[in-house]
Amino acid sequence: KIVLQPSLSLANSTLNLANPNPSNQGKGDGWDGGKRQGPQRRTRGRRGSSKAGLQFPVGRIARFLKAGKYAERVGAGAPVYLAAVLEYLAAEVLELAGNAARDNKKTRIVPRHIQLAVRNDEELSKLLGMVTIANGGVMPNIHNLLLPKKAGSSKNAPADDE
Repeated sequence: KIVLQPSLSLANSTLNLANPNPSNQGKGDGWDGGKRQGPQRRTRGRRGSSKAGLQFPVGRIARFLKAGKYAERVGAGAPVYLAAVLEYLAAEVLELAGNAARDNKKTRIVPRHIQLAVRNDEELSKLLGMVTIANGGVMPNIHNLLLPKKAGSSKNAPADDE
């Protein structure tokens, strides 16, 4: 004996216009017609710094750009770009200062190491030419006239023919 059951029964079904796909009903498919099906966690949006993969604060730089009145409007990409440039410059100076500290057999970077790093690098020295680094000291320099003359390097020395 075979019993056929109808696959579609209009008597007990309701048409849900809010969710035209009844297979996803109650599964949190996004828009649920204003009815919450259960506790859904709201994920906090990623910040600008983490989106761009930066350590420098994109939001703070954006706030400073807006407050500084550099322009009437500030684009969305401007603070990200500026944060990336500042982070690159800081990383470059820190790397060179770390090398200077290691050359002096120190494990801590002090202003003297930053001064040596900046002044020994041609591009950074040009960029920070008019900048005074507090407690940085001066570059070691001895004028050539004050250096002792090397023996035997003179071309005008009289030759002994004896």
